[in-house]
Amino acid sequence: MSRVDDLIAEHAPNGVEFRTLGDVARFVRGNGMPKTDLVDEGVGAIHYGQIYTRYGVWATETISFVAPETAMKLAKAQPGDIIITNTSENVEDVGKAVAWLGSEPIVTGGHATVIQHDLDPKYLAYWFQSESFSLQKRGLATGTKVIDVSARQLAKVRLPVPPIEVQREIVGILDKFTSLEAELEAELEAELEARRRQYIHYRRELLDLGAETPFSALGDLARNLDSRRKPVTKAARTSGEIPYYGASGVVDYVSGYIFDGDYLLVSEDGANLLARSTPIAFSINGKTWVNNHAHVLEFDTYVERRFVEIYLNSIDLSPFVSGAAQPKLNKANLNRIPVPNPPIGEKQRIVALLDKFDALVNNLSVGLPAEIAARRKQYAFYRDQLFTFEETAA
Repeated sequence: MSRVDDLIAEHAPNGVEFRTLGDVARFVRGNGMPKTDLVDEGVGAIHYGQIYTRYGVWATETISFVAPETAMKLAKAQPGDIIITNTSENVEDVGKAVAWLGSEPIVTGGHATVIQHDLDPKYLAYWFQSESFSLQKRGLATGTKVIDVSARQLAKVRLPVPPIEVQREIVGILDKFTSLEAELEAELEAELEARRRQYIHYRRELLDLGAETPFSALGDLARNLDSRRKPVTKAARTSGEIPYYGASGVVDYVSGYIFDGDYLLVSEDGANLLARSTPIAFSINGKTWVNNHAHVLEFDTYVERRFVEIYLNSIDLSPFVSGAAQPKLNKANLNRIPVPNPPIGEKQRIVALLDKFDALVNNLSVGLPAEIAARRKQYAFYRDQLFTFEETAA
């Protein structure tokens, strides 16, 4: 029997009480806090967007501040309170919670709620990460473009409220597990980054084909299908299971399709053409819909398509991009990009080698990414088991 089981047997022999969040907590909302309110020093503040980009389960200091006169209009969080997001562009980031464990009160804005409660603050913050809460919030969320889970809806959520001794034991276990998990994941991420640098090195070496290798204009190697693209506004789309692609990948899922096959998409516009934070060329397959922010190229074989994809993602495209504020790679410039055109056997060799290396670096089903994903899944399973209790009879 585990220590948690021992404590439950001692303090809750008839089961654990389940209550609504509204029964065990008070909710405080304040005025909005745009990023323009943030200053270099003043009263500590947590902007709602930082909860799912910066903080984990708990925080003891802030990186943002507001002026004292601004703080007076905002929701105040005392040490031990929870701050939780109410809105986001996706349901995963709604309901992200952080326990404020600093020594002084802080403030937050109108897209977040301060939860005052009588539970162990880290127990509650950990529970907000659980599958039980995730399932409930999905049922309570409203909106399409902006997802919202209001304080009124949060009050309906049911959670286990074991004795404080059990809460603290669970927190101690998860703290240790989280710390170990973070160390192991940091090691894996460092190894993964080293593998990515290796991939870039080998890609550069393999694509250095020598002066004797002929080059061809991209427009001569692929069929451009841009004329078949069809942009549809968000309001006019019908939801479905068909991926709707834009310049950098899937932006929505719709009910119809305009392409069915294997194609290479190349970003037509957007800051990523110069920033290159994500690949500007990426393959798609099956039934798809593509808007007018991505060029659509068709090739005769997988090897030819993949070779061009790899090459475009390896070179500087700025000479072919027009505009600074609104970068654009138009069709004419795309077609004239010179691409090495070695014999098909050499392309096949290069593609095969880089595909194997790419799988080890990026494929979530193999290699280091798979190990990282497995560790996260293992942690989530263990955490959810700790929040699974036999409920006391009514």
